[in-house]
Amino acid sequence: MDKLFIDIPVVVEGKYDKNTLLQIIDATVITTGGFSVFNSKEKRSLILKLAEKKGIIILTDSDGGGAQIRKFLLGILPKEKVYNLYIPKIEGKERRKEKKSKSGVLGVEGMKREVIENLFLPFARSGGVSQKELFFERKMITKLDFFEDGLSGGADASKKRDAVAARFNLPSGMSAKALLEALNIVAGYEEYKSALSEACT
Repeated sequence: MDKLFIDIPVVVEGKYDKNTLLQIIDATVITTGGFSVFNSKEKRSLILKLAEKKGIIILTDSDGGGAQIRKFLLGILPKEKVYNLYIPKIEGKERRKEKKSKSGVLGVEGMKREVIENLFLPFARSGGVSQKELFFERKMITKLDFFEDGLSGGADASKKRDAVAARFNLPSGMSAKALLEALNIVAGYEEYKSALSEACT
């Protein structure tokens, strides 16, 4: 089966996540070694170096540990160099494990092929022009859209964000900034407006 060629480096948590991705995408994939990246100068230096030229894609698990690792990486990387991708929260257990994780949800390694493909499709390159370059020519969702639609700055903003995020199988509890970035990658303006209408009626 053909792989998607991704010319932006990808960082994930562990070796099993990496193995899953490399069956689906042709890319430079590195691991944080879980929380060990917090104390590894070598690992941090490598991630920063890889991000210098084309940026870097962060794809962590959708549990608390994944959120901590993502937050740490966002703290050391220039924000303009980062592309955040998020897997959906799906209850289950990876095949290699005897029991569910503490969070009870699947990590990157447990995602189905089509989920990974859909996440990376906007970044795939073919014929010298990246799908990402074409992808971002469409109308984008803005901070003003979020404010006017009640997804930021209002009393029920968090609840509305969760409702919209659920429409795209994105994790709950995302900040307005994180959700905005994610939606502009996985959806776009028209799909966002449609999901907003369905979620908030």
